[in-house]
Amino acid sequence: MRHRSPLLAVATVAIAALVVTGCTSTAAPDGSKPQPSNDPYAAHVVAPDFDEPGGNVNVLMSSDFQTLDPGNSNYVQTANVGQLYYRTLTMAKETAGQPPEIVPDLATDLGKVSEDGLTWTYTLKDGLKYEDGTPIVAADIKYGIERTFARDVYTQAPQELNAVLDADTYKGPYSGGELAAVEAPDDKTVVFHLKQPYPDFPALASRSNSAPVPAAKDTKLDYTNHPISSGPYMIESYERGRELKLVRNPHWDPATDENRTALPDTFTFSLSTAQATISQQLLSDSDPTAITLDTNGALQASDTSRLTDPAIAERTASGLLGCTDVLNFNTESLTDPDVRHALALAIDRAAIQVQYGGQRFGKLTNSYLNDQQVGWIEPTIDLDPAGKPNLDEAKKLLEGKDVPATLTYGYANATERFKNLGTVLQQNFKELGIELELIAIPSPNYYTTLATDQMPDIARSGWCGGAASGSTRTTVDPNLGPSLDGTTYGFSNIPRFHDPEISTAMYELRDTNGTSEELNTKWTELYNKALEQYPMVPLIRTFTNSVVGSQIRNAQVGYFFGAIDLSTVGVEQ
Repeated sequence: MRHRSPLLAVATVAIAALVVTGCTSTAAPDGSKPQPSNDPYAAHVVAPDFDEPGGNVNVLMSSDFQTLDPGNSNYVQTANVGQLYYRTLTMAKETAGQPPEIVPDLATDLGKVSEDGLTWTYTLKDGLKYEDGTPIVAADIKYGIERTFARDVYTQAPQELNAVLDADTYKGPYSGGELAAVEAPDDKTVVFHLKQPYPDFPALASRSNSAPVPAAKDTKLDYTNHPISSGPYMIESYERGRELKLVRNPHWDPATDENRTALPDTFTFSLSTAQATISQQLLSDSDPTAITLDTNGALQASDTSRLTDPAIAERTASGLLGCTDVLNFNTESLTDPDVRHALALAIDRAAIQVQYGGQRFGKLTNSYLNDQQVGWIEPTIDLDPAGKPNLDEAKKLLEGKDVPATLTYGYANATERFKNLGTVLQQNFKELGIELELIAIPSPNYYTTLATDQMPDIARSGWCGGAASGSTRTTVDPNLGPSLDGTTYGFSNIPRFHDPEISTAMYELRDTNGTSEELNTKWTELYNKALEQYPMVPLIRTFTNSVVGSQIRNAQVGYFFGAIDLSTVGVEQ
């Protein structure tokens, strides 16, 4: 799942903040009182254990959502707000600083698997209703999954669940026919038929594919304007690029939903506030009911020193995420692995870490994966663990090569640090005699642009998908894997990486039997092998600090969402 970087001039500010903020607060063993921790990546929850309903939460954002359609969403921001208005068969339930737990949501349990591992059966809970009072039935979940196969309509539909179904030739409901791999024999039962056993299937059932969509309510691409609610809130109004307002769904029954506290009466999303303004409003507490979902809590590098103010520190939710940022090389324009390797060696990743706000905002990493995922293996690429460039080796690799004189770097225009990241790259590549052109891409269209022929030579992206399941496959396959038929690169494979040997092995691994540990280890091995061709450069595993208003309660940074978890937040009246 997609998610998301400030200038060398502010480096001393960020580093000074680091020195002072070496200790954070964690819950005391008896839960009575916060106490200091020497772990710089310890999680902090703001005002936990609040349980009073009422009030409005004002969510300040620098840009609109890519989409609100659960069937066309591969973005963590949509998944975060989405858990307010749609439910799925299972759910990745967050606990600050820890990988989430997969729990039942619409379903009564995590599914029952057949003896051969090829069939998973789910039973829906009683009393489930949409915002209009009609019952949620199994056929709606089947249809919601079917529409995500219509890739000609839904270009960003999540495909991890679809890839394991026995449905290689299905093209979606608009092309005629039903999806035989998913059955709804009655109103309460959903049955999945897999190509091969997949022991981590309950995690895939938590993806937005399994959000119910009644066929009669499907308005295709217009569905993003008002997806019918199966969760505790529904859309009252939505003015694209300006404001989204959610109000209570009167037909949501809390007795069926132990995962969402649904405390506020309303959520109001302001969708066009500059990040510098968001940062100042939250730090000054000018709106005590405000939060943000923007990356790194919208904090600017020049603001990080203020996190040491005790009054602000107690209003700062923080935590280490399962989310990692990378630089993608367009392998269709940068075809030579040696050239990509040279560019990777020339990058000053330590300076890029400063653009993220320093160590307080993320750990340098040499992998898209992390050691809390099943099947983790340390990669063997020769990037300096401390992030320092190796220009001498980079220049040696470029000897005798056809090196482009100019390259392009695309960045989402709403986030200044992503532009500043580009200025670091400009300085680095200039040492190789390469000019770098910075191209601003409108943030709401960023990832869709990367999927077109407008993809630049280099682009930053981030991924939190593996955080929800603990599986390495759910990071490797979407980001470097082949298409569903194995003939080209996959739809969210931003580098457009497709190697005859490695991609074929990934395609075949989708249909391979084994335990979760065995299969995920094989995915990691293939990822590490692909990384040796440098289709991407791992940058930062994110540690997020997100300041909230003084009336906000239960504010935790979601390990998966990378921002304040909306499912548990409350507001004091």
